[in-house]
Amino acid sequence: MTATALPTTATRTLSPTLTRTGLMTVLLGAALAPIDLFIVNVALPTIGTDLRAGTAALEWIVAGYGIAFALLLVVGGRLGDAFGRRRLFTVGLAAFTVTSLICGLAPNATVLVLARVAQGGAAALMVPQVLSIIQATTSGERRARVLGYYGATGGISMVIGQLLGGVLVSVDLAGAGWRPIFLVNVPIGLAGLLLARRTLPETRASNPVGVDRWGTVLLGTTLLTLLVPVMEGRALGWPIWCWVLLAACPLAAAGFVVVERRMEARGGNPLLPTSLARLPSMRHGMAIAVPFFGGFGGFMFVYALTLQDGLHLGPLAAGLALTPMAVAYLVFALLSSRLVARFGRRVMIAGAAIQLLGLLLLIGTVLLTWPNLGVLTLAPGTLIAGAGQGMIAPTLFRLVLSQIPTESAGAGSGVMVTAQQTSLALGAATLGTLFAALSSGSAGFQGAVVTTTAIQAALTLCIAVGARRLTDPRS
Repeated sequence: MTATALPTTATRTLSPTLTRTGLMTVLLGAALAPIDLFIVNVALPTIGTDLRAGTAALEWIVAGYGIAFALLLVVGGRLGDAFGRRRLFTVGLAAFTVTSLICGLAPNATVLVLARVAQGGAAALMVPQVLSIIQATTSGERRARVLGYYGATGGISMVIGQLLGGVLVSVDLAGAGWRPIFLVNVPIGLAGLLLARRTLPETRASNPVGVDRWGTVLLGTTLLTLLVPVMEGRALGWPIWCWVLLAACPLAAAGFVVVERRMEARGGNPLLPTSLARLPSMRHGMAIAVPFFGGFGGFMFVYALTLQDGLHLGPLAAGLALTPMAVAYLVFALLSSRLVARFGRRVMIAGAAIQLLGLLLLIGTVLLTWPNLGVLTLAPGTLIAGAGQGMIAPTLFRLVLSQIPTESAGAGSGVMVTAQQTSLALGAATLGTLFAALSSGSAGFQGAVVTTTAIQAALTLCIAVGARRLTDPRS
């Protein structure tokens, strides 16, 4: 469920042809980032047991990666424009490989969290170059076909991440437990580096845009002043500094908006242009993106813990239990383009209704069959919910970005992807914290998973209502 910002500046292509092997190389880079998001979910309980990490630390393992990726995504794209996309792709892949090694060797939860943050930053250097390289080295029908391959990569990565995570943890290679889920990136990364040097053409923008340093710092401050107290407050008994940080969050957010507006007014290039927020398509799209991706991030975190800690399924069984959702997402994401061409924004509304049905079915399944839940009993609900998600996510990006002026396409997609990754991290943090509080109390795991799933169902209902305000691309 990932995408990245489109290039916006003119490009000077030194070697304009992207070979099949080069395409495989950039798609490998595009796949690594989402795989590492989903592969970790399955391993969280095992990591928690081995490193004696609490729920807050597990939330940071997920959210730290997502925050760093979201915060530096636009920066990574601009650095590629300035210094060469192949060069930044190679640097990002090398850093991703090294940080994966550190994750796999981490002696404690603190080191793992820091390595995951660095890994997210490395992904932010690598992933934006993929679309930029494709845009700069393909054209016409071939570009459309290649972009289709790129779009399918996110869904395929979701399936691979779920299954591969379960298999690697279950096999317990050489007694390494969860560590191979990160170490497997090392040989893949090394192979990718060799291929990148031999197969990727170098391109860069003729008029690269500078990095918005103050915007990046203030956006990071806004996210951290919100997430740190949310994830750490409950475990620490809500000390005064948590409340201070929460009070500082809106001030940092206001400062970010002021800085971005001033930079844009001076003719600069802010990290996230505030003028885009005044466009109806972007405003309505963000109102859908935040609850959708936030609910999804929370869902994956909560169910990973429920399946293993609450139902005592093994990592492989937990991965298989969520695979129907991943497969349905992939299938309907591939079909979404044809559906939108025929039905327009009604695809979003139908997708929200289908996802809502799947979530309600999951709630009923948990209430009626707990604790005798398994792969087969969960499959109907996860399959239907995944189908709805596959209709919503790609359609949302298409409807929103199609209404944004061509000269702002890269900035618009950057805003959407930053919102996507930030919401995934926020969802894991907020719903994860609520789940931890409920599951450790009288509600137990059953009450906790029902409550958090019901919250996502309510958010999905809001999505269905909000989708009616999106502009139909056929009009």
